[in-house]
Amino acid sequence: MVNAEIGVIGGSGFYSFLEDVSEVQVETPYGPPSDSLYLGELAGRQVAFLPRHGRSHTVPPHKINYRANLWALRSVGVRQVLGPCAVGGLRAEYGPGTLLVPDQLVDRTKSRVQTFFDGEPLPDGSVPNVVHTTFADPYCPVGRSVALSAARGREWEPVDGGTMVVVEGPRFSTRAESQWHAAAGWSVVGMTGHPEAVLARELGLCYTSMALVTDLDAGAETGEGVSHAEVLKVFGENVSRLREVLFDAVAALPATEDRDCLCTHAHDGWDLGIELP
Repeated sequence: MVNAEIGVIGGSGFYSFLEDVSEVQVETPYGPPSDSLYLGELAGRQVAFLPRHGRSHTVPPHKINYRANLWALRSVGVRQVLGPCAVGGLRAEYGPGTLLVPDQLVDRTKSRVQTFFDGEPLPDGSVPNVVHTTFADPYCPVGRSVALSAARGREWEPVDGGTMVVVEGPRFSTRAESQWHAAAGWSVVGMTGHPEAVLARELGLCYTSMALVTDLDAGAETGEGVSHAEVLKVFGENVSRLREVLFDAVAALPATEDRDCLCTHAHDGWDLGIELP
């Protein structure tokens, strides 16, 4: 049964979204997701919210079951996902409170499973084929446009585009690493944007990242460097308006049946070997 069409995955400091919700536990072939799904209605749209670190922030970024999270969302009908997250800014102009909607991603993680199509049998005996997914443009162009318009509509001018580099975590960067990331021309650094984005693409989901800068990363400033308390403090100061932007973005996303972006054609011509939920 289709219960939702749009998914919102909350990051650090963002553990709830809608007030009137139904809590649903979902089982997946990859184990349990980070938490229950919270299903509710917003602007006539059915929405599923999932806190990627769990409702009490008990799951560190390198131990998030990203495959279970994305599979669970698709299994309840979700086809478009908004993924707000807390990030560090790698440029002086991207200070705390900046909202950046990235258009590129660099993966610097080390130990995360990042595909559904690894040729390994699933519990039901089905075997996914080895599939090489097109990922030149990691984010949904339609979702990005909607997110940018929603932010501007709330008088919060976003940064249109930029590269998010994703590190393993849970520690923050050293100054040398941060300076290296900045010298490469990347924009922000986070810990959860990968493999979340590529797994969404593998499931044919439209995925849009909305990165809230909570600090200047260690190498971009003097002083003691970023702390988790600082991240949560700045995110808390901005979470209300981020929620408002997300409300508007959810309302403005196209109907599921009207999607015709690159995300929906990622596997045209491929035999996946398994049936997606």
